Amino acid sequence: MKNRIALTPGDGIGPDVVAQARLALLAVSERFDLGLSFVELPLGGRAIDEVGEPLPPATLAACRASDAVLLGAVGGPKWDALAGPMRPEAGLLGLRAGLGVYANLRPARVFPELASACPLRPDLVEGGLDILIVRELTGGMYFGDRGRSPDGEEAWDTERYSRKEIRRLLERAFESARLRRGKLCVVDKANILESSRLWRETAASMAAARPAVELSFMYVDNCAMQLVANPRQFDVIATSNMFGDILSDEAAMVTGSIGMLASASLGDSGPGLYEPIHGSAPDLAGRDRANPLATILSAALLLRHSLGFEPGALAIEAAVASALADGLRCADIASRGNAAALERVVGTREMGAAVAERIRKETP
Repeated sequence: MKNRIALTPGDGIGPDVVAQARLALLAVSERFDLGLSFVELPLGGRAIDEVGEPLPPATLAACRASDAVLLGAVGGPKWDALAGPMRPEAGLLGLRAGLGVYANLRPARVFPELASACPLRPDLVEGGLDILIVRELTGGMYFGDRGRSPDGEEAWDTERYSRKEIRRLLERAFESARLRRGKLCVVDKANILESSRLWRETAASMAAARPAVELSFMYVDNCAMQLVANPRQFDVIATSNMFGDILSDEAAMVTGSIGMLASASLGDSGPGLYEPIHGSAPDLAGRDRANPLATILSAALLLRHSLGFEPGALAIEAAVASALADGLRCADIASRGNAAALERVVGTREMGAAVAERIRKETP
């Protein structure tokens, strides 16, 4: 079925925020007559409770048959005692591998209305901040050989990459940089790691055929410092699975809250996987306190990358900006002091409804 979206709400606040992203997508569908349809599927802890495994074969099959997948978050203390392959997170890793999505795009943007929520000095983000982190998603330490010695006194996780894996990720990164401001920084630990040296060799070999993009390299520890010392120097950052996981969370806090950052995971073909970068926050589940904007903005990426419908993506992004401009804030992005007088703190459902209402209004 055309424009079929699989919803995997997951655990904790996942169902709360996915419900609001669904409202946004329905509003886009109504406004532009897209005919979107949805199927909801168990994944993670919910799937363990329902069928005894974190990624049921039926869930993976239905996701593969869809045009895109929108994910909440998985995991929580309830399942912490389970062994590795049976943990909720194993379902997410299995879904990424099963869909063949190897390039994770994580945009970190400071909305002008949220500049006061940024923890950095105002001059460091003055004029706006817009960074795209392109993270390799199906290789590296998260998927390498791992284990423990028979006596339990040693453990290992192996960082392993092939040139093919690196090249296909960097092709996405170079193209993203070409369409943005033309700067690509490859982040690694090439002074220590052999796998990082392969990343550098591969990037350097690709650069000559892409003269429109300025290529640079940076060690990951320096990058972590530069993100808080001079974040505007970055346009696109490309890096490995583990480094990308850590750096994108840091970039999220530079923008003000992890509750604002969306992501898109893409492969060469098949459905893309879209999700907020935050976790399941089980302490907030069902309390109408979670910020749904990262998931709603992930729905915009879904429209842009998987359905190829840019007007819908722009409508969602404009609606989010409008809600923020009107002073609506979830608790995690609310200001303190004098600025708070210009804002109104709202819950998950009210923020979602406000965005959907603004999507439905025709704008010039």
